[in-house]
Amino acid sequence: MNEPVQDILRFPSTRIVDVAKALSGDVRVRILEALGEKPMSVSQLAEALGVAQPTISINVQILEAADLVSSTLGANREKICSATCRSIQLDLPVKLGEGLRRTEELHMPIGMYSHCSVQPTCGIMTRDCSNVGSVDDPRSFYMPERVDAALLWFSGAGYVEYYFSNPMPPGVTIDELAFSAELCAEAPSFQMDWPSDISLYINDTFVGTYTSPGDLGDRKGKLTPDKWRSGTEYGMLTEWRITKEASLVNGAPAANANIDSLGLQYNKPIRVRLEVGEDAANCRGMNLFGSSFGDHRQDLVLAFIRST
Repeated sequence: MNEPVQDILRFPSTRIVDVAKALSGDVRVRILEALGEKPMSVSQLAEALGVAQPTISINVQILEAADLVSSTLGANREKICSATCRSIQLDLPVKLGEGLRRTEELHMPIGMYSHCSVQPTCGIMTRDCSNVGSVDDPRSFYMPERVDAALLWFSGAGYVEYYFSNPMPPGVTIDELAFSAELCAEAPSFQMDWPSDISLYINDTFVGTYTSPGDLGDRKGKLTPDKWRSGTEYGMLTEWRITKEASLVNGAPAANANIDSLGLQYNKPIRVRLEVGEDAANCRGMNLFGSSFGDHRQDLVLAFIRST
């Protein structure tokens, strides 16, 4: 059963951005209008509003994320949508940083690197399994089509570096920074026992090294297109986390880097570099997966975390 409709739903100041974004689309406002009197299925909403069903589904998900719509599965397993409230109350922030979420995330497509250094074997593949440029030609990594990358790889030593903006206003303290990516080593075709040391640097500060066990291709990646037949199928979702005291890789101590050592400034970009160093004990390249390849539906994620 859907939850009963509340007369007033109150949102704290940390939810203002989520709610405002959800209400900023014309289709989403029309969905709320349609749900004003009774629950409706996605197909009923599509018919009533004259909008394609996939568009309705996407916009319902946005309203759900903002807690403005709730959904259940009907008898035929179709989603039944209901409005959660008749009106809302937003608490405005009254001091610096109060309107920010505890965790702010930035998502970066893997092809939007600013600098790179690669050597063959190397290449970039789009989500429809089309090559960007020519395989094993490092020049391909500077073609504009690289922004559509769903998988990129290089063997041996090399790196890709990304510029992230700092979403925090001046005066707001960041307690932790977390970066996550799906990746693995790079071998011809694939090789499960092929360790590679993949290191993360933020603003040129060493954060830690993840040793990928191999180039993973023993099964199909959960998101990897069926037409992909080149060996590498998935990676491991790996997280580097930097706290006030130290840095960690997948929860294990990694280095002495801390938040203060990164030199973060609100008006300067944050340079994030994934690198296999020439002097690495296991210098065996890297595969980097986007949101439509591998096992995890995400690109690169940089999270800014505050304790309060």
